[in-house]
Amino acid sequence: MIAEKEKRKNSDLPAVSLNPFVWLGKISETRYWAYFLIIPSLVLITAVVLYPVLNGILLSFREYRLNRPDLGTGFIGLEHYQDLLTDRTFLGALSNTVYWVIGGVTMQFALGLITALALNRGLPGFRVARVLVLLPWVMPSVVAGNIWALMLDSRLGVINDLLVKIGLQETYRAWFSDPSTALPAVLIVSLWGAFPFFTLLLLAGLQGIPDDLYEAASVDGANPWHQFRHITMPLLRPIIIATIVLRVIGLVNSPDLLIILTNGGPGRATQMLSLYAFQTAYLKFDFGYAGAMSVVMLVLLMVFTVVYVRVSGAAKE
Repeated sequence: MIAEKEKRKNSDLPAVSLNPFVWLGKISETRYWAYFLIIPSLVLITAVVLYPVLNGILLSFREYRLNRPDLGTGFIGLEHYQDLLTDRTFLGALSNTVYWVIGGVTMQFALGLITALALNRGLPGFRVARVLVLLPWVMPSVVAGNIWALMLDSRLGVINDLLVKIGLQETYRAWFSDPSTALPAVLIVSLWGAFPFFTLLLLAGLQGIPDDLYEAASVDGANPWHQFRHITMPLLRPIIIATIVLRVIGLVNSPDLLIILTNGGPGRATQMLSLYAFQTAYLKFDFGYAGAMSVVMLVLLMVFTVVYVRVSGAAKE
């Protein structure tokens, strides 16, 4: 009798299915389904973003020199950060980086906005121009850097030849070897390669502005300057904020052109934080000190982004 009761009890229990589709179907009807869907994204973000950042931060508190294994990899606290405060190369690179970012973003945004306004007019042939203007942006920086190095060469450069022929300068100039012209020359090369980034995104924003607004403004007597000031720029503000933040991050973290054109010289005239960190890590093999510089760059970029977004009013919108 007892065996029959137990058998009847077990038959009343629901059967546990091992089919994964049945299991997923049951979960999809609960509130845990949303958490289940974001697991792959969380794993990817952790592997690609969080782990490298946290590992770099921890590395900045350790001694880690591949060419000095006798020093070990022990915890040294804030020693690297204290050394940064007295490192003249770091302080000079910090000053150059501020000049590099402000000058680069200002020139690239101005030229990108002017180009976007011109391409937005829809005149014949402008569709082809929209494609051609993107060529500097899609060209690899290594290729572009070497092309500009040849064009600005002090002996064979075509730019020097043109400037001499039209009388703007008397002799050929070594643009990248003169401390007074090295950084401006690299800024011009960066301008040529990066202004299409602003052009592309600002042009997309301009095409999203309804023509009715401009027609209504014209009826009310607004001239083109007033339309640009009170219609175009306010409606482009979210795109302007996003593009400037992204471009500042790109300029701070990209030493590729500097490596090709000047490698930080002459002297320290074009030494930037990203380039100094790269040289410290892969030439001096001091990954702990390079990690400290990277953390400083991360903090500066985070502070800039927060302050800029709040000052611009994007957070309120």
